[in-house]
Amino acid sequence: MGSGKRGLIAAAVTVVCAVTVLAAPGTAFAAPSPTPSTSPSSSTPATVSNKDLEAVRKKLEKLYHDAAVATDEYNAAEEAAEKQSAEIVSLAKKIVKGQEKLAELKKRAGAAAAAQYRSGGLPDEAHLMLSDDPQAFLDGTGRVLQGQRATKGLLAEMTRTQQDLEQYAKDASAQWQKLEAGRKAKATAKKKIKKQIAAAEELESQLEEEEKARLAQLEEQAAYKAQTAWLDSGILKDIKGKASKKGREALEYATAQLGKPYEWGAEGPKTYDCSGLTSQAWASAGRGIPRTSQEQWKQLERIDIKDMRPGDLIIYNADASHVALYVGDGAIVHAPRPGRTVTVAGAGTMPILGVVRPDA
Repeated sequence: MGSGKRGLIAAAVTVVCAVTVLAAPGTAFAAPSPTPSTSPSSSTPATVSNKDLEAVRKKLEKLYHDAAVATDEYNAAEEAAEKQSAEIVSLAKKIVKGQEKLAELKKRAGAAAAAQYRSGGLPDEAHLMLSDDPQAFLDGTGRVLQGQRATKGLLAEMTRTQQDLEQYAKDASAQWQKLEAGRKAKATAKKKIKKQIAAAEELESQLEEEEKARLAQLEEQAAYKAQTAWLDSGILKDIKGKASKKGREALEYATAQLGKPYEWGAEGPKTYDCSGLTSQAWASAGRGIPRTSQEQWKQLERIDIKDMRPGDLIIYNADASHVALYVGDGAIVHAPRPGRTVTVAGAGTMPILGVVRPDA
């Protein structure tokens, strides 16, 4: 790893005190020690056992995971709504222009009809007999035929314009229906998010301060265990890629957000959710990517984990409900969940679904 990349991640890595989470394979150190549960007595209130706290930890993990899934649904609906709104505006402009064009065509058609009326409506034979200059009449007839063809073309253009207007109106109606469906989807997702977060907060509020500290320690132990298992697989021996120019720019943006709070649906600059951080980081590098972690997984080029390089996105969980930027040396920067801040963590602390590269 070059000195440039080390300089890039140094500030981020120092933010995290848990060196155990980021250590390379083979490093000898002890895992965080569990705090022994206190036996209840007649003089002290009963405390939650470590077994019960572990159940609480898993329940919280599920609640926040479900909130993350709902957040992706909300973000997807929001992104679709923005596109549909833009499409409606574009169609409205086309309708206005079409109406103006149709009015002009009708005006021209009316003028052509008036000119024909003024000619008296006599048949061509009568005009020839009454004309003092038959050659001039024949020349004029040619111009009349040209005018008739132009009139037919005018009527055909009016018909096409009217058909276009009808199609624009249908398209606009369809977009409005999608927009309304998206609004309902956003509202449903918002309710899900609030419900899951409220349940998690209620669960945590029932714990004493000492129990919350032990719960935090259990979370650290779970992260340590997962990261150690990932590192012990020898994966870092194969990951030797160097960040691209845009990848470095994305990482510089992401690491500059360290310490900022997580907020579902947020894209900065003060708060972020997981995909809000990754999409804005890459936008700062001049590469627009999908807003949600699920669409990032679907649309961006997938990379074998051994070919991963700093700046790539690691997608987590089977449902692609979380995403982080790979920093290097087995670490990531991400916006974890409600109640947490943008931070550096071990890349293997969550189940990895795969890796995608925005600037492939």
